[in-house]
Amino acid sequence: MRSKIVLKKKIHQKQYLLNKSLENRRIAKTRRQRGYNWEDTLVKRFNKLDSWKAFRLGSPSVALPDILCVNNHDSKIFTIEAKSGTGTTLTVPFDQIIRCMSWTENFTVYKIRKVIFAFKFLSKKRIGKGEYERRELREFYKVWNIKKHPIDIVCKYDGTVYGLINGDKITLELKDYQMPFNSRHQKIL
Repeated sequence: MRSKIVLKKKIHQKQYLLNKSLENRRIAKTRRQRGYNWEDTLVKRFNKLDSWKAFRLGSPSVALPDILCVNNHDSKIFTIEAKSGTGTTLTVPFDQIIRCMSWTENFTVYKIRKVIFAFKFLSKKRIGKGEYERRELREFYKVWNIKKHPIDIVCKYDGTVYGLINGDKITLELKDYQMPFNSRHQKIL
């Protein structure tokens, strides 16, 4: 009798772990789709403009920025790290900043080289597991000062940013960047 109870518990535990694994995969897929959609939107916005050409450079496992944008006519190159989500903050890890800086600094033929962070806070805010509330969709475009040492960057829903060093918040001023395309959701502080 006791062995049947133990067996039932093991079966229940395996089912629980399997369900949890499937749920985690579904959540990860949703997160990746959001990121892809935001990158795709930015690329399409740039490609609609005269003189601009933009490319998605690949998956996050590759040491590449999310987006590369060039304007040969005006001698400009941008590397863009795009973040979108339903939370109240979005983070750019320092290694992604280093990767973007490496690309922009290697293309010295361009007079204007910028690392830009494109933050998109979706119109639904996550308040719990599978629970959301409506809010205003917001986009912020921040430009990284390449003279600064890369650290983790956090953008808040109100557009303010701060840095993180070993988990400690530090004051950080990043300038808003007026993108060459129009977006009714872009907020400039």
